[in-house]
Amino acid sequence: MNTDTIGQRIRALRRAKKLTQVQLAKIAGVSSPAVTEWEKDSYLPKAGSLEAMANAFGVTTEYILTGKGEIPVQASTNVAPVQARMAPVLSWVQAGNFTNVESVDMSQVVEWFPLPDDCEKCFYLKVKGVSNEPDFIEGDYIVVDPTVHYSDMQSGDIIVVRNDKDATFKKLVIESDGSRYLKAINPNFYPNILPIDENCHFIGQVIDSMRYTYRAKRRVRKS
Repeated sequence: MNTDTIGQRIRALRRAKKLTQVQLAKIAGVSSPAVTEWEKDSYLPKAGSLEAMANAFGVTTEYILTGKGEIPVQASTNVAPVQARMAPVLSWVQAGNFTNVESVDMSQVVEWFPLPDDCEKCFYLKVKGVSNEPDFIEGDYIVVDPTVHYSDMQSGDIIVVRNDKDATFKKLVIESDGSRYLKAINPNFYPNILPIDENCHFIGQVIDSMRYTYRAKRRVRKS
Protein backbone atom coordinates (compact mmCIF):
# COMPACT_ATOMS: atom_id res chain seq x y z
CA MET A 1 0.00 0.00 0.00
CA ASN A 2 1.30 3.47 -0.90
CA THR A 3 2.21 5.77 1.96
CA ASP A 4 3.33 8.80 -0.03
CA THR A 5 0.68 11.19 1.29
CA ILE A 6 -0.74 11.98 4.71
CA GLY A 7 -4.05 10.38 3.77
CA GLN A 8 -2.35 7.21 2.55
CA ARG A 9 -0.34 6.95 5.77
CA ILE A 10 -3.44 7.38 7.92
CA ARG A 11 -5.25 4.71 5.92
CA ALA A 12 -2.28 2.30 6.11
CA LEU A 13 -1.89 2.80 9.85
CA ARG A 14 -5.63 2.41 10.43
CA ARG A 15 -5.76 -0.84 8.47
CA ALA A 16 -2.63 -2.13 10.22
CA LYS A 17 -4.46 -1.66 13.51
CA LYS A 18 -7.60 -3.28 12.03
CA LEU A 19 -9.68 -0.23 12.83
CA THR A 20 -12.72 0.93 10.91
CA GLN A 21 -13.11 4.57 9.96
CA VAL A 22 -15.83 4.85 12.61
CA GLN A 23 -13.49 3.50 15.31
CA LEU A 24 -10.69 5.84 14.27
CA ALA A 25 -13.12 8.76 14.27
CA LYS A 26 -13.98 8.04 17.91
CA ILE A 27 -10.30 7.93 18.82
CA ALA A 28 -9.61 11.20 16.98
CA GLY A 29 -12.74 12.93 18.31
CA VAL A 30 -14.31 13.59 14.92
CA SER A 31 -17.06 12.23 12.68
CA SER A 32 -16.39 9.26 10.43
CA PRO A 33 -16.82 11.39 7.25
CA ALA A 34 -13.87 13.46 8.47
CA VAL A 35 -11.66 10.35 8.44
CA THR A 36 -12.82 9.61 4.91
CA GLU A 37 -11.78 13.11 3.85
CA TRP A 38 -8.39 12.78 5.56
CA GLU A 39 -7.69 9.52 3.76
CA LYS A 40 -8.65 11.18 0.47
CA ASP A 41 -6.20 14.01 1.28
CA SER A 42 -9.05 16.51 1.08
CA TYR A 43 -7.86 18.30 4.22
CA LEU A 44 -5.53 17.86 7.20
CA PRO A 45 -6.44 16.66 10.70
CA LYS A 46 -6.22 19.24 13.48
CA ALA A 47 -3.46 19.01 16.07
CA GLY A 48 -5.59 17.31 18.74
CA SER A 49 -6.76 14.62 16.32
CA LEU A 50 -3.22 14.09 15.06
CA GLU A 51 -1.92 13.50 18.58
CA ALA A 52 -4.74 11.10 19.43
CA MET A 53 -4.13 9.07 16.26
CA ALA A 54 -0.36 9.05 16.73
CA ASN A 55 -0.78 7.70 20.27
CA ALA A 56 -3.18 5.02 19.08
CA PHE A 57 -0.96 4.02 16.16
CA GLY A 58 2.27 4.08 18.17
CA VAL A 59 3.95 6.60 15.86
CA THR A 60 4.84 10.29 16.02
CA THR A 61 2.76 13.07 14.54
CA GLU A 62 5.82 13.83 12.41
CA TYR A 63 5.55 10.41 10.79
CA ILE A 64 1.90 10.98 9.92
CA LEU A 65 2.61 14.44 8.49
CA THR A 66 5.91 13.81 6.70
CA GLY A 67 6.53 10.08 6.52
CA LYS A 68 9.89 10.62 8.20
CA GLY A 69 11.05 8.34 10.95
CA GLU A 70 10.79 4.62 11.51
CA ILE A 71 7.76 2.92 9.96
CA PRO A 72 5.94 0.91 12.64
CA VAL A 73 6.25 -2.86 12.36
CA GLN A 74 2.49 -3.32 12.14
CA ALA A 75 2.28 -1.12 9.05
CA SER A 76 4.94 -2.90 7.06
CA THR A 77 4.96 -6.57 8.08
CA ASN A 78 2.61 -9.43 8.79
CA VAL A 79 3.17 -9.21 12.52
CA ALA A 80 -0.19 -9.25 14.33
CA PRO A 81 -1.14 -5.64 15.04
CA VAL A 82 -1.82 -4.28 18.48
CA GLN A 83 -5.36 -3.00 18.74
CA ALA A 84 -5.87 0.62 19.75
CA ARG A 85 -7.10 0.60 23.33
CA MET A 86 -9.37 3.52 24.17
CA ALA A 87 -11.98 3.92 26.89
CA PRO A 88 -15.07 6.14 26.74
CA VAL A 89 -15.72 9.11 28.98
CA LEU A 90 -19.32 8.58 30.08
CA SER A 91 -21.67 11.28 31.28
CA TRP A 92 -23.12 11.02 34.78
CA VAL A 93 -26.50 10.44 33.13
CA GLN A 94 -25.08 7.44 31.28
CA ALA A 95 -23.52 6.23 34.53
CA GLY A 96 -26.88 6.57 36.26
CA ASN A 97 -28.41 4.26 33.64
CA PHE A 98 -25.37 1.98 33.54
CA THR A 99 -25.77 -1.80 33.52
CA ASN A 100 -22.65 -2.74 31.56
CA VAL A 101 -20.33 -1.19 28.98
CA GLU A 102 -22.17 -2.92 26.14
CA SER A 103 -25.40 -1.14 27.15
CA VAL A 104 -23.89 2.30 26.48
CA ASP A 105 -24.60 3.96 23.14
CA MET A 106 -21.03 4.72 22.10
CA SER A 107 -22.21 7.03 19.32
CA GLN A 108 -23.12 9.49 22.09
CA VAL A 109 -19.59 9.46 23.56
CA VAL A 110 -17.57 12.57 22.68
CA GLU A 111 -14.35 11.94 24.64
CA TRP A 112 -12.03 8.94 24.68
CA PHE A 113 -8.87 8.27 26.66
CA PRO A 114 -6.38 5.37 26.68
CA LEU A 115 -7.49 2.22 28.46
CA PRO A 116 -5.52 1.29 31.58
CA ASP A 117 -3.64 -2.00 31.43
CA ASP A 118 -5.67 -5.11 32.23
CA CYS A 119 -8.99 -3.26 32.31
CA GLU A 120 -10.86 -3.99 29.09
CA LYS A 121 -14.23 -2.78 30.41
CA CYS A 122 -13.06 0.37 32.20
CA PHE A 123 -14.53 3.78 31.49
CA TYR A 124 -13.93 7.36 32.59
CA LEU A 125 -16.16 9.85 34.40
CA LYS A 126 -15.48 13.59 34.66
CA VAL A 127 -15.62 14.80 38.25
CA LYS A 128 -18.27 17.37 39.14
CA GLY A 129 -18.62 19.35 42.34
CA VAL A 130 -16.54 19.58 45.52
CA SER A 131 -17.74 16.59 47.55
CA ASN A 132 -14.44 14.74 47.23
CA GLU A 133 -11.95 17.59 47.40
CA PRO A 134 -9.02 17.81 47.81
CA ASP A 135 -8.35 14.29 46.48
CA PHE A 136 -10.58 14.82 43.45
CA ILE A 137 -11.36 18.28 42.08
CA GLU A 138 -13.92 19.34 39.51
CA GLY A 139 -12.63 18.58 36.02
CA ASP A 140 -10.58 15.54 37.05
CA TYR A 141 -11.25 12.26 35.25
CA ILE A 142 -11.70 9.08 37.29
CA VAL A 143 -11.17 5.58 35.88
CA VAL A 144 -13.90 3.12 36.84
CA ASP A 145 -13.57 -0.67 36.75
CA PRO A 146 -17.07 -2.19 36.50
CA THR A 147 -15.84 -5.79 36.52
CA VAL A 148 -15.01 -5.92 40.22
CA HIS A 149 -17.48 -7.26 42.77
CA TYR A 150 -19.03 -5.19 45.54
CA SER A 151 -18.40 -8.03 48.00
CA ASP A 152 -14.65 -7.65 47.37
CA MET A 153 -14.59 -3.94 48.23
CA GLN A 154 -12.81 -2.90 51.42
CA SER A 155 -13.23 0.07 53.73
CA GLY A 156 -11.54 3.09 52.19
CA ASP A 157 -12.13 2.04 48.57
CA ILE A 158 -13.59 4.73 46.31
CA ILE A 159 -16.65 3.38 44.48
CA VAL A 160 -19.28 4.57 42.03
CA VAL A 161 -22.91 3.84 42.79
CA ARG A 162 -26.27 4.81 41.39
CA ASN A 163 -29.34 5.66 43.42
CA ASP A 164 -32.37 5.47 41.16
CA LYS A 165 -30.86 7.17 38.08
CA ASP A 166 -28.37 9.45 39.86
CA ALA A 167 -24.73 8.34 39.93
CA THR A 168 -22.10 9.44 42.41
CA PHE A 169 -18.74 8.34 43.76
CA LYS A 170 -17.71 8.28 47.41
CA LYS A 171 -15.45 6.50 49.87
CA LEU A 172 -16.82 3.21 51.18
CA VAL A 173 -16.77 2.88 54.98
CA ILE A 174 -17.19 -0.52 56.64
CA GLU A 175 -17.62 -0.38 60.41
CA SER A 176 -16.48 -3.12 62.82
CA ASP A 177 -20.07 -4.38 63.09
CA GLY A 178 -20.22 -4.87 59.30
CA SER A 179 -22.46 -1.89 58.58
CA ARG A 180 -21.62 0.03 55.44
CA TYR A 181 -22.15 3.57 54.18
CA LEU A 182 -20.60 6.04 51.76
CA LYS A 183 -18.73 9.12 52.91
CA ALA A 184 -17.69 12.26 51.05
CA ILE A 185 -13.93 12.89 51.27
CA ASN A 186 -14.51 16.61 51.77
CA PRO A 187 -15.37 16.93 55.51
CA ASN A 188 -17.17 20.23 54.87
CA PHE A 189 -19.53 18.78 52.27
CA TYR A 190 -23.14 18.23 53.30
CA PRO A 191 -24.62 15.67 53.38
CA ASN A 192 -21.33 13.97 54.22
CA ILE A 193 -22.83 10.50 54.69
CA LEU A 194 -24.81 8.54 52.10
CA PRO A 195 -26.51 5.40 53.42
CA ILE A 196 -26.36 2.22 51.39
CA ASP A 197 -29.84 0.79 51.00
CA GLU A 198 -31.85 -1.30 48.53
CA ASN A 199 -31.97 1.64 46.11
CA CYS A 200 -28.19 1.93 45.99
CA HIS A 201 -26.58 -0.09 43.17
CA PHE A 202 -22.85 -0.67 42.85
CA ILE A 203 -21.38 0.31 39.45
CA GLY A 204 -17.65 -0.09 39.91
CA GLN A 205 -14.45 0.83 41.74
CA VAL A 206 -12.43 3.96 41.05
CA ILE A 207 -8.95 2.60 40.28
CA ASP A 208 -7.18 5.70 38.98
CA SER A 209 -7.62 9.37 38.16
CA MET A 210 -6.25 11.90 35.72
CA ARG A 211 -5.86 15.65 36.13
CA TYR A 212 -5.14 18.08 33.32
CA THR A 213 -2.74 20.91 34.07
CA TYR A 214 -1.92 23.96 32.00
CA ARG A 215 -0.31 23.18 28.68
CA ALA A 216 0.67 25.95 26.29
CA LYS A 217 0.05 25.62 22.58
CA ARG A 218 3.20 24.95 20.63
CA ARG A 219 3.83 27.41 17.85
CA VAL A 220 5.64 26.15 14.78
CA ARG A 221 7.79 28.78 13.08
CA LYS A 222 7.21 28.87 9.37
CA SER A 223 10.32 28.48 7.27
